[in-house]
Amino acid sequence: MPSTNRRCPTVAAPPQPTDPTSRKLLGRLSLPERRFVADALRAETVGGVLLLVAAVAALIWANTPPLAESYQAVRDFHIGPAALGLDLSIQHWAADGLLAIFFFVAGIELKRELVAGDLRDPKAAALPVIAALCGMVAPAGVYALVNVFGSGSMDGWAVPTATDIAFALAVLAVIGTSLPSALRAFLLTLAVVDDLFAIVVIAVFFTSRIDFLAFGGAVAGLVLFWFLLRRGVRGWYVYVPLALVIWGLMYNSGVHATIAGVAMGLMLRCTRGEGEERSPGERIEHLVRPVSAGLAVPLFALFAAGVSLSDESIGQVFTRPETLGVVLGLVVGKTVGIFGGTWLAARFTKAELNDDLAWPDVFAVASLAGIGFTVSLLIGELAFADDPVLTDEVKAAVLIGSLIAAVGACVLLKLRDRKYRALTEAEERDEDLDGIPDIYEEHTPEYHLRMARIHEEKAAEHRRRAEAAAGSRIEGDRPA
Repeated sequence: MPSTNRRCPTVAAPPQPTDPTSRKLLGRLSLPERRFVADALRAETVGGVLLLVAAVAALIWANTPPLAESYQAVRDFHIGPAALGLDLSIQHWAADGLLAIFFFVAGIELKRELVAGDLRDPKAAALPVIAALCGMVAPAGVYALVNVFGSGSMDGWAVPTATDIAFALAVLAVIGTSLPSALRAFLLTLAVVDDLFAIVVIAVFFTSRIDFLAFGGAVAGLVLFWFLLRRGVRGWYVYVPLALVIWGLMYNSGVHATIAGVAMGLMLRCTRGEGEERSPGERIEHLVRPVSAGLAVPLFALFAAGVSLSDESIGQVFTRPETLGVVLGLVVGKTVGIFGGTWLAARFTKAELNDDLAWPDVFAVASLAGIGFTVSLLIGELAFADDPVLTDEVKAAVLIGSLIAAVGACVLLKLRDRKYRALTEAEERDEDLDGIPDIYEEHTPEYHLRMARIHEEKAAEHRRRAEAAAGSRIEGDRPA
């Protein structure tokens, strides 16, 4: 770790290049990966701000006495064809329908990470996988301990296991903190792996019955979807109706409908062919991500986050074992799990932490991952579907736990904000104005030759100015 006892705090050493022969945790990203992460996080940040606005709007709508009844009426209003088994409330359409779009994007992200991103290399994938796995086991363990000793229900063990990357990035945007690209990539990859485990949890533990006829139809639709993709068939008018049919069959099968979105996302090709600037998966993700982040997830939040926050309900959050387990799972379990998993990865693989970062940075990011919103609210609805009162209390616990985690992460990140800004500026510096950050070219002779020409031109310009200034002074010193 570089010394922090510098006379000039605004000047920091540039990020150290990652030595390919050494094992570094949270090392510098390749240039294509850095650009992809920047684009993805930019969209997630905008979506996270909209998500935050929607959550606040839901709380105001549900807790303002003249408006509370209208919120319940809109949320419980049923619409849809009953003959197809789709006569659902607005809340269920948001949870089962709109979130399928969110999980479709998550499926594409996962596929890309597996075939073209960090997860394609087992050594590189070890860190986020271990960290994400520990970041799910630890919160579930904290929830279990609280409910075993408090004689509570174990049904909600999975609620505090999810991380909401969009909400976390919205918090970063609000507090104005810029994380170095390595930490942002770690957070994004961690969330992708976290989503994978959440998908498995939803599919395995929250499928109580299976209608094999409907499920077989959904599988047949997915096979047709895959076949059309492999044959190169194009046109939204083919895939959108087919996707709706697959979703409807999956919903009626008893398997959570969002699984259909994940499956279709995983089927897209995310490797670039000859002459392609973007793979089909990247193109579709670019088109669908704004719909997911800007419409689907905020609308889900609007109809899922509207819970009562009276003094009595808040008191229940900290006294009832189910809700207390959720809060402690998010705030304590997530932080300890992710930080512990990262430390274990370093300890047993003999990998060293990137020289530009310190373990407190990992701890701060781990605490930021304690913001569990979208998937946590969804799992809360599934876990306590038979108890509406407890469902709302668990949702309140998710909101309060996420708020506590966000505040704690803000404090920790702000303590290192000056260091982060210096690292970010060094990563983005482009003195030769060729569109590529200098740090990616410092080991090439062409870069240094360009910089030499730039400095020679500047030196020649300054010499001309010095001669002109000297000539003007001589003219001014002559007697009239």
